[in-house]
Amino acid sequence: MFKKIVLALVLILLALGIYYRDLVSYGWMQAKGQLSILANVRDVSDVLSDPAFPDSLKARIRLIQEIKQFGVDSLGLNPSKNYTTFYDQGGKPILWVITASDRYKLNAREWSFPIIGSFAYKGYFDSTRAAREEAELIREGLDTDIGEVSAWSTLGYLKDPILSSMLYRTEGSLASLILHELTHGTLFVKNNLELNENLASFVGDVGAVRFLNHKYGPDSPQLKRYQYSKRYNDAYSQHILRGGNRLDSLYATFPDQQPTAQKDTLKYRLIRDIVYDLDTLLGGQRSLTKKRRWDETKLPNNAYFIGFQTYKSQQNAFQEEFEKRFGGDFKRYLAYLKEKYPSL
Repeated sequence: MFKKIVLALVLILLALGIYYRDLVSYGWMQAKGQLSILANVRDVSDVLSDPAFPDSLKARIRLIQEIKQFGVDSLGLNPSKNYTTFYDQGGKPILWVITASDRYKLNAREWSFPIIGSFAYKGYFDSTRAAREEAELIREGLDTDIGEVSAWSTLGYLKDPILSSMLYRTEGSLASLILHELTHGTLFVKNNLELNENLASFVGDVGAVRFLNHKYGPDSPQLKRYQYSKRYNDAYSQHILRGGNRLDSLYATFPDQQPTAQKDTLKYRLIRDIVYDLDTLLGGQRSLTKKRRWDETKLPNNAYFIGFQTYKSQQNAFQEEFEKRFGGDFKRYLAYLKEKYPSL
């Protein structure tokens, strides 16, 4: 009887493995990539005591430690073991993320994973596999966008390392990035990626302003630089979000039988107008930003607009609630959100 039960369980597991082979293969690949990184990290204390490691980069590591402590003490983020180790990327990217959307509707392709839920993007530690996935999505008729990622969060399950690429960011950009990722480890709601990323972006941006003011002062060049960059990036995001609404309004007018070529002509004519108008933001001043200039040969598609919905569509709502209901008190606001939303 026992042997029959064991055999039945083995057969069930084999059947599940075959049925979910793509998910199993992907999970194994991601686990292997993550473990490869964790196997090659150094303790921050060792890096800071290494005479061969540049003093300027040691200062950036100490800055990350300050940002992390500020997030815990002043913003109410959960303490963790994150950023107590260091990983040298050797100047190479290590993670790529794919976003996909319907061709004539801003509707994100979602991928579902056990425990953590559904995501409107998919990450890869292997660029070849990422390119293969993107090619398959394009064959399905979807718009795609693929880009390198500068950080990620394992939601407190593992010790996320400091990546060497982080050390070359400006003070404000670094603060925003670290606080963004620490927010994921504080509150992450299953199957609500838009809330998760919008909240992390909000805490990262507003928290960075507070940290820079705290460390460098209200008249510091570090704070002024970040505030200008944030003002431009906010205007950029709102412009792209409005552009996404214009696109969806256009798509709603397409008859089912309208030729694809005509749809594409109208679609990319509008996208061209949207991205060309970016040059008018803040009087056309881009000098302190790194926003890409688009050209006729490589216009963005729906997947690009989806990314802004995921990360920036709820910023005004968070800001209003934060200021009006909680008087700008981060600790009270995060305590309220943690009570309101069940977190992983």
